[in-house]
Amino acid sequence: MSADFEIVSPLPDAAFGATLRLTQPLSQKMPDGLPDALAQAGGLLLVPGLGEIADNPPLLLQMSYLFGPEVEDYRYLLTSQNVVHQAVPEIFMVTNMVPNFRPPPKRPDPPLTADGRFPVQYPQRNGWHTDQSYRRPPPDISLFFAVNPVARERGQTLFANGALAYDALPADLKAKVENLQGLHAQPGTGRGRGDAEAGKTPRAFAAHERSQPQPVVRAHPVTGRKALYLCERGQMDWFDGPFVGMEAGPCGDGARLLDELMSHYTRPEFVYVHEWTQGDVLVWDNRCLVHTATWYDAEKEQRMMWRTTVRGNPGALYAGEARSWVPKEQVPA
Repeated sequence: MSADFEIVSPLPDAAFGATLRLTQPLSQKMPDGLPDALAQAGGLLLVPGLGEIADNPPLLLQMSYLFGPEVEDYRYLLTSQNVVHQAVPEIFMVTNMVPNFRPPPKRPDPPLTADGRFPVQYPQRNGWHTDQSYRRPPPDISLFFAVNPVARERGQTLFANGALAYDALPADLKAKVENLQGLHAQPGTGRGRGDAEAGKTPRAFAAHERSQPQPVVRAHPVTGRKALYLCERGQMDWFDGPFVGMEAGPCGDGARLLDELMSHYTRPEFVYVHEWTQGDVLVWDNRCLVHTATWYDAEKEQRMMWRTTVRGNPGALYAGEARSWVPKEQVPA
């Protein structure tokens, strides 16, 4: 236990995660021990009461560096610079308060489960992904700060725990996926499931946009614990995948396996639903969790959230790899 915080686990109505309350403001002291707390909590920390970040954005950057040696600069990652924070370009703004914003997800159809519950399980709930899985090496940690969330019961963020899901797989399915690779595609390259189902011809790849293979079962580089590592409709390659060496396309054996795995992965007992309060920071581990967003009324409500992405420890599998997403002309000689 650190003198810098108090911690309670698991998160409410979940089987993983922890609420961590700092004993001092961030502006007075950056807390020690957060990476260990994140690992012990199964990859998800809620740190409430950090409203001071809204008036002092560099605090979010300093907090992010506690989790790894590199925080991504979004000036070099995004074509839409209007969602890059002007003062701290390591902050990506997830918001409807800028022109040409990305709209929030649609509501599930039907909006509730058969027994009247809030839906979390794929495919009724979709959009499940882990950040930038289409890059090798993929990132480690994301931090998400609520500057101006919408009212509770809208605009939630959902998390599913890949380690719990892997542990609960039947033995035959564990054996089937143990050495399997998923083929992850960058959104916008025209290789999503909807594109394949519509019979579209994907555009030509630039070399740095190529879909990337990733292990379906990934050993965590800190805890050693195995977890499922895959996404669904929009972030897998549905023309050459979704799995390497299996029948490709949206109607083949690979598609049926992915649907089975994602439905299992997002079972309610593996999921945490976060209702946002202004000043909340969520820290999540992309190496063992997937997440998705929910609907809010973007025509009537204003939402501003800040995200940072931390890199530095993807695991031995990626040791010495060049960054797949960097064009060759930008790689130092």
